[in-house]
Amino acid sequence: MAKPELPRGYLGAQPKFGDVGLSTLSHDNPEITLDTNEVEIKFRTRFPVKVTANLVNCITQQESSDTIFTQTQGDVVSFIVKMSSVGYHKFQIFALKASDDSKTLPGVYNYLLNCTRLSHRVLQFPKQYAQWKQGCYLTEPLTIDPDGSLNDIRFRVLVPGANAVAVTVGDSWTQLKDIGQNNWEGSASAARGDRLTLNVNYAGKDNTKYATLLEYSL
Repeated sequence: MAKPELPRGYLGAQPKFGDVGLSTLSHDNPEITLDTNEVEIKFRTRFPVKVTANLVNCITQQESSDTIFTQTQGDVVSFIVKMSSVGYHKFQIFALKASDDSKTLPGVYNYLLNCTRLSHRVLQFPKQYAQWKQGCYLTEPLTIDPDGSLNDIRFRVLVPGANAVAVTVGDSWTQLKDIGQNNWEGSASAARGDRLTLNVNYAGKDNTKYATLLEYSL
């Protein structure tokens, strides 16, 4: 498949990249050839940032965000990207300092991903709400297969500043256990078609008020 023609200066760091305090950690070269359809791309941050990302199929121009999972651990922000077709994809990253009140995140870095093989089935990542991107990190489950077993789904997650973390399945609530250092774990069961969410009650807030962090489609 022919490499797409891209505008001069499109690949790599964009003018605002340094301003938001990001630096590449896992992939310095903005052109990446993969023998798999999954890759994790990491950046180091100098201060808290708001980030989002987009994946564009270079043939169809179809955009996708539900095959990207964004999370933060310490000063590292990572993007797990899954591609559902072989060929070239543009992976676009947008960022802004967390202290900036602007609603528009400028593009700060662009990759060109060349997927040569479909090695994994592509399951949709959970929807990520705004609070999720404020330093949270999910060990499991990154995805839930609605055609697989939905009994005792194991959750392990880091949520800074949490007073309580709970999983809801429909109207049923399961509180996760605080195992220290902002880490929470537990399990919950669901059925196909259920709405499953991960929720947080922050310290210092009304303990009946929870914010949604993640939402899984079953």
